[in-house]
Amino acid sequence: MANVLDLRRRIRSVQNTKQITGAMKMVSAARLRKAQERALALRPYAQMLVNVLKSLVARAEIYDPVTGEPTHPLLERREAKNILLVVITGDKGFAGAFNTNVVKATYKFIEVEAGKNVDIIAIGRKGRDLFRRKFPYAQPGEEGGEARRNAPVEIVGEQIGVLNKVDIPLARELGREIIKRYTSKEVDAVYLVYNEFKSVIAQRLVVDHVLPIVKIGEQDVEQAEQFTLEERQKAAQAAAHAGVALRPPDTSAEDARLAKFGTGDYIYEQSPERLFNDLLPRYVGVQIYRALVESVAAEHAARMTAMDSATNNASDMIDSLTLTMNRVRQASITKEIIEIVSGAAAL
Repeated sequence: MANVLDLRRRIRSVQNTKQITGAMKMVSAARLRKAQERALALRPYAQMLVNVLKSLVARAEIYDPVTGEPTHPLLERREAKNILLVVITGDKGFAGAFNTNVVKATYKFIEVEAGKNVDIIAIGRKGRDLFRRKFPYAQPGEEGGEARRNAPVEIVGEQIGVLNKVDIPLARELGREIIKRYTSKEVDAVYLVYNEFKSVIAQRLVVDHVLPIVKIGEQDVEQAEQFTLEERQKAAQAAAHAGVALRPPDTSAEDARLAKFGTGDYIYEQSPERLFNDLLPRYVGVQIYRALVESVAAEHAARMTAMDSATNNASDMIDSLTLTMNRVRQASITKEIIEIVSGAAAL
């Protein structure tokens, strides 16, 4: 059994760890609040964009009157033989099973789509590192710089260190790359794999169908995994300790106002067809930006929960080590008393 000095050193080490995990929990809570505000700030713009696009759908000829096929390439549906997955994980660890769950959902989707070619764009260092161990990078072709496929699943791109400051230009650039690959028919479908964040206790892991666009303003979720009751309870406990609201502010009145504003008719300077063709790629960029923002918020929530659990475990360990140290010290004192009494009796 360890002596009192060793136990004191162990207690001091656990106390230092507890201070670190407590500080990390508060930092994640502060960043979570900012991420929530950023997500809420996006909603009016996204809602108005959807309203305008819906108005344009009613006035523009987006379908060929003869064939009935959509005239815009982002609405064109074809057999999904080549799939592009945009997987959003984090750049850092200490977030519990956040990154692992995203990667597992990706593996599950790939198993369901077995027999098809899957390209992966990894956003976040953790996901990139995990995919790198299992899947190869796409090799450049000999002519034109096109990718030469050597395996059914390949990594075709990565974005590292961009989640610290997510902005619209980043989402638009990624959207342009995705749209280019889809319109050139390199891929037949595009999916986003990320953690959808509504509040601390309302999250789910989704595989969202982005392209082709099925219905404007509505998600086409291919796969979803809800948080378990235990995970929600841990998240609620961590939020209570860090002073984070369990639910976001009520914006139902603002949402109703925006929806009512979108029911009116619009007067367009350009033709509806031209505006529709210009705004639809922006709609894809907004979807990507929303996924990035919500994934960042979910990562901070997961790290806050993990650090809260680590802090509680450190407290329990300190109590257990303190109890053990007191027992060892008491046993040592008792032993010394017995030795003194035995020596006195021998005299």
